[in-house]
Amino acid sequence: MAQSRDQLLIWLNNLLQLNVTKVDDCGTGAALCQIYDSIYKDFPLSRVKFDANTEYAYLQNFKHLQAWFTKHGIERSIPVQSLIKCKPQDNLEFLQWTKVFWDEKYRGGEYDAVARRKGAGAPAAAPAPTSSARTSGAGAARRGTTRTTAAPRRTAVAGGGGAVSAAATQEINSLKETVTGLERERDFYFSKLRDIELLLQQACEADPGLEKDEDSLIKQIQAILYSTEEGFEIPADDGVVDDQETF
Repeated sequence: MAQSRDQLLIWLNNLLQLNVTKVDDCGTGAALCQIYDSIYKDFPLSRVKFDANTEYAYLQNFKHLQAWFTKHGIERSIPVQSLIKCKPQDNLEFLQWTKVFWDEKYRGGEYDAVARRKGAGAPAAAPAPTSSARTSGAGAARRGTTRTTAAPRRTAVAGGGGAVSAAATQEINSLKETVTGLERERDFYFSKLRDIELLLQQACEADPGLEKDEDSLIKQIQAILYSTEEGFEIPADDGVVDDQETF
């Protein structure tokens, strides 16, 4: 019987010593990579981007996961494009399948998730648990229970607003990092499109006849470059545009 979101999150957090709050977060691929590492302890975690915040970085994580699947002869296909969009249903179904696979293949014993991440040079991503919590992590994950020893404690802050302010600051910083990552990704792909456009312009200047053939490859590429979606409007040119891009 397929497990619910709550059951899967309890299992995942117990196993990996994380604080994942939504199944959608598995769309980064990082947690999934370490779940499979807990089975054979041979996943190249040093290549996993645990702090990924762009779809491009998520994609790299899933490439490593697909390679690991191939190495171990796992024929299950990974719906990467759906997962990296962090779609709830797709991530839920893949995590459910992952849990079934883990139940079948996990050989028991201690799995120190935090030590594995640190050993790979990755951020711990969660406060280090006590020795008793580390010992019982995988066992609690198999039972699907919650360890009270690993539950974070709330510290009282004078004035009452300190904890809220700290949480808000952390969220703002996280959003800033996400925006920065998205801007870099945008600029990366824009620069490639601009290079293609310049190559086409140079080719047409060298041979003007290329633009006369409506079925030519150049015309087809230009149609893709300059096509727009419904509801999209090209902004008016109100002044001088600086073509210089900063990367």
